[in-house]
Amino acid sequence: MRERILLADDHAVVRDGLAALLSAEGFKVVGTAADGRQAVKLAKELKPDIAVLDVGMPQLNGLEATRGVLQSSSETRVIVLTMHTEDPYVIEALRAGARGYLLKTQATAHLVQAIREVARGSIYLSPGVSKAVVEACLSKQELPEDPLTPREREVLQLVGEGKSSKEIATALDISTRTAEAHRAHIMEKLDIHETASLVRYAIRRGLIVP
Repeated sequence: MRERILLADDHAVVRDGLAALLSAEGFKVVGTAADGRQAVKLAKELKPDIAVLDVGMPQLNGLEATRGVLQSSSETRVIVLTMHTEDPYVIEALRAGARGYLLKTQATAHLVQAIREVARGSIYLSPGVSKAVVEACLSKQELPEDPLTPREREVLQLVGEGKSSKEIATALDISTRTAEAHRAHIMEKLDIHETASLVRYAIRRGLIVP
């Protein structure tokens, strides 16, 4: 079967390079996206077999986009691309529903293999991260459950990107007052009351990439 692929990365040169690689290997690239929100929209429209999502995308990061893609297209299988080998990032990606976790430095060499394995129903982890995941699971070093709702995680990412309440409201199509209320609820739930600490929390959870 010729798998239908959706690619999402905020760097055009990466999208174009991966699209060319996959086309040459016989896959059909049905769509490309520059941010997570666009990726979710395209997944809903195109119903791809595989979605390859960069973790560090603006507007909506790859982890939240993974959740959105799977809600919009339940048959789609997701592979995330990242620069991070740390186990919290891997665990969060798998928790979000990703079936593949691929280091960007290995994407050219391993993406085709990752797609084929995930398409067969397997889970693919880059060689550099497999040991970290096994060790984390054995020692139960998973992150505590995130107390935030999906909408609050979206707001937190935008706060971490330096967006004002008005800009957040525009991006999420909500009122400024609602955006401010979400921000207040986030601070209350996390017991964090300054923006710098919120940003550090978002980085630890993989919502934004430092």
